[in-house]
Amino acid sequence: MSPDLFTSSPDDTRAAGMEMGKKLSPGDVVAISGELGAGKTTFIKGLAEGLGVSEFVSSPSFIIINEYNGRIPLFHVDLYRLRGNKEVIDINLPEYFDRQGVVAIEWAEKAKGILPENTIEVLIDPLGEKKRKIRIRRRAC
Repeated sequence: MSPDLFTSSPDDTRAAGMEMGKKLSPGDVVAISGELGAGKTTFIKGLAEGLGVSEFVSSPSFIIINEYNGRIPLFHVDLYRLRGNKEVIDINLPEYFDRQGVVAIEWAEKAKGILPENTIEVLIDPLGEKKRKIRIRRRAC
């Protein structure tokens, strides 16, 4: 899809998400992985800006899914507290894939067997306190 990105601050990580958000279309699924504190929520905040979301975006760690209105609806999913595919199915995640919005999933590795074809995979690797390597690939099944 694109070469790896390197960011040197949270603002850069947010900007990378914003650039992606500008290019997304209804039905796109973005699966974001990375260790705790890697910048997944920061990236999604930028993605939301790129989608035209004007409200404050926060991680839905306890509610699991937040919905936002923009030029395309954003469904922000955080699977951190879930234990795998069964619980992911129990929250009806697959239903969101057909709602003509963008589904952005934190801790997406917990839904590996459920993600649709052509999911955009984003892996954020910390390279120090503020630096990040962001790998973006479109998964083909």
